[in-house]
Amino acid sequence: MKNQELKPELKYVTRRRAAVLLGMSETELRQISSDSGFGLTERVGEQEETFFTYEELRQICQLALQPVH
Repeated sequence: MKNQELKPELKYVTRRRAAVLLGMSETELRQISSDSGFGLTERVGEQEETFFTYEELRQICQLALQPVH
């Protein structure tokens, strides 16, 4: 058998699931996402959904922990 190099698979979570994982409301997450540029928003017709990678969730967590001046 040949050794195959494993490529990390990008996993995405929806805004609702991301909000639950981060312990914040979807409204708070939507605001942080808008301010920071994190998340990928896709539109199909009139429906819209935002997806986040786990790396983006980590970075959002760091942003949320920073003190406000």
